[in-house]
Amino acid sequence: MKTVFWIIGGLFACIGIAIGIVFWIFQKDLNKDNPDYVLQFIKENKDNEQVSLAIHYNQQKWVEMNTKKPLPLASTVKIIVAIEYAQQAAEGRINSQQLVSLEDLQTFYIPKTDGGAHEAWLKQLKQDNKIENNFVSLSEVANGMIAYSSNANTEFLMELLGLENINKVLEQLNLVDHEPLYPIVSSLYIPTQFMKEKGLTKKETLTAMKAMDMTEYRERALSIHEAWLKKPLSNEEKKKSLQTLDMDFQKIWSDRLIRATTADYITILEKLNHKNYFNEDVHKYLDPVMEQLMQNPKNQKWLLHGGQKGGSTAFVLTLAAYTKDKEGNQTEIAFFANNLNRIEQAKLSKNMNSFQLKFLTDEKFRLHVQKELSQ
Repeated sequence: MKTVFWIIGGLFACIGIAIGIVFWIFQKDLNKDNPDYVLQFIKENKDNEQVSLAIHYNQQKWVEMNTKKPLPLASTVKIIVAIEYAQQAAEGRINSQQLVSLEDLQTFYIPKTDGGAHEAWLKQLKQDNKIENNFVSLSEVANGMIAYSSNANTEFLMELLGLENINKVLEQLNLVDHEPLYPIVSSLYIPTQFMKEKGLTKKETLTAMKAMDMTEYRERALSIHEAWLKKPLSNEEKKKSLQTLDMDFQKIWSDRLIRATTADYITILEKLNHKNYFNEDVHKYLDPVMEQLMQNPKNQKWLLHGGQKGGSTAFVLTLAAYTKDKEGNQTEIAFFANNLNRIEQAKLSKNMNSFQLKFLTDEKFRLHVQKELSQ
């Protein structure tokens, strides 16, 4: 009998060691920069309409793949909010230095739903001594929306600027395939609201959510947003709502995020990059928000300007980026991917920056990308 136990124990130990080795190899591979992974992934998914890429280099259409397919934007949509913020600031309709209460921002903050973005932003503000008596400037709120991707800041700005005004930006920029913006934090609470309202089980709510059309979905998100303004959720209520948000509900939320095409976003990036569409007063407020990567001394050595905004969920990865280097080369990149598995999401997230940097700085790689993706 002891021999049997020893054999079984040995088998479990071997299995544990094997799993550990596989995990170690995966972690080692994940932690290694590999821009070619991004290229290979895109090449393998050329016929997959859930992956879209548009790259313009020096006003040439370098790569175009599924550019007319609307896909979830995740946080990349915050570029639209940033544009309206800058326009209203330039017109004097808002004051970029007006003080905003952190308590007001807390109204739209649900912990553990933004990858720690809001908390990271607050931590940095404290380190930089930019919080005074629990208030920060509106410009810092906008910065936190782009640099840290705070969802709470985004929803606050939606209320301050007005969703109607923000959605007019879509018409202004002639974004023909862009869906209207709606409160994305408030929409996280729709399943909880639905359960309470209809007395449904989780399973029944999941079925009802899948059947709900986008008009009702947006209306519910707006009504929740307005209700929170009058009576914010307590911390206990926020914790309870989190218990509802399993991966099935997160998938519905992710799939129903605002959609647009890389064709739309490449035109936005060109306007931001060429700086000949918005006037100087708008860029005075827009560039400090969108081009925070220029605060890095390393980027200042070779770039005249550059900005970007990415977005992600457990199933989505998006990027919209533009640069002009000191040799005058201008690049715009819009990449959207949906329905990713966990490994794809993790590896794309890890390697997207190195892919982007190699494309910008390595002519051989640029030509290689063009050749590989045009076949």
